[in-house]
Amino acid sequence: MKRHIFPFITFLLLSGRLMASQILIPMDETQKNHLKSYGIAYWVLKKYDTEVEWLLNYRGGSFMFPQNQAFENEMVIRGVSYEVISEGQASQIRAEVTSPDVNMDVVKLQKPPKVAVYSPKTAQPWDDAVTLAMAYAEIPYDLIFDEEVLNAKLPEYDWLHLHHEDFTGQMGKFFHQKEQKWYQEQLREDRKNAAKFGYGKVSQMKLAVAKKVREFVAGGGYMFAMCTATDTYDIALAAEGTDIVDSFYDGDGSDGNADQKLNYGNTFAFQNFSLILHPQVIEFSNIDSYPSYEQRPIAENNDFFNLFQFSAKYDAIPTMLTQNHETTIHGFMGQTTAFKKSLMKPEVIILGENRSLNEARYIHGTFLKGFWTFYGGHDPEDYQHHVGEEPTDLNLHPNSPGYRLILNNVLFPAAKKKKMKT
Repeated sequence: MKRHIFPFITFLLLSGRLMASQILIPMDETQKNHLKSYGIAYWVLKKYDTEVEWLLNYRGGSFMFPQNQAFENEMVIRGVSYEVISEGQASQIRAEVTSPDVNMDVVKLQKPPKVAVYSPKTAQPWDDAVTLAMAYAEIPYDLIFDEEVLNAKLPEYDWLHLHHEDFTGQMGKFFHQKEQKWYQEQLREDRKNAAKFGYGKVSQMKLAVAKKVREFVAGGGYMFAMCTATDTYDIALAAEGTDIVDSFYDGDGSDGNADQKLNYGNTFAFQNFSLILHPQVIEFSNIDSYPSYEQRPIAENNDFFNLFQFSAKYDAIPTMLTQNHETTIHGFMGQTTAFKKSLMKPEVIILGENRSLNEARYIHGTFLKGFWTFYGGHDPEDYQHHVGEEPTDLNLHPNSPGYRLILNNVLFPAAKKKKMKT
């Protein structure tokens, strides 16, 4: 009997009938919940140590991994659309995306990144789109702040998000909020940490934190920032050794010649910018394309930006960061909404732009061994988010293309990347 069974099994193996099936998570318009799909990919990597294939530009940047009943059960629970396909079909998809005739490719996700969010430990008057996205997608993260950064905890992580934060030490220039409880609590927290680490001013401590983050990136880390954390980060680095903080915030005056003393060689993204030193103007420089004290020249219903299309086979990194089921994204405002192209360094990669306004909304670059990404605006599903408003309910926006860009960045460090050629 055995002599008859083994040849039959061999025949089935060779014919592909006993080969394992694959799960395909489509990320095009057929997907019921794009955001939770990222969480499934992360969960498969972390809990089961199973490699996930990211199919760049295939059906909106789909995911594929071996079939497992536990995986299917979890996707049903989380409301994620999926397809069970044969290994033969999976091989056909791989052949299609790797063909030199199409702008697609496959990237293997191998290790779930350990994620940290730099955020105050005290009460905050606003929510943060990145923590909302990760909580909704069920991607775990640690909250860290100045104490952890200055105690050299960053190397324990792969990916760092800079929450809505002012690295110049001016409390976001929210002078009109100075009597509010959240403002007083954060000010006490900042001053306590500054004193603990021997800094005479909060601005000096924030610079030290910014430099620690730069070391993290230089060593191979991935840094992602939104809203005010984008421009104030570069401003703090450029202003090293120069007082740019008015007495309103730190007790002594700023240097009137600060613009002439800025060192743009210290920055990641921006150069040749000018500072706004007035303590009661809620803007830090001219980097923001339309500062908060000016009205944007387009209405909300016409405010969109377009994602660039990159070569998946040669520019895998920017391709990963722009995976989406839509290429035109509805704009959204923040304390820092967008970036003047004229003030960006030439090596910066623009991932998304509003050409009519000549502004960049989503940019990326490298620094030594690591990577950084800046995303303008505060909340992709709340056009003009105000202090104290309720956080966005992502149950109402499971297919948000603006939030997808955030989660592309979270998964990015898990990828076995190819070196950029263009």
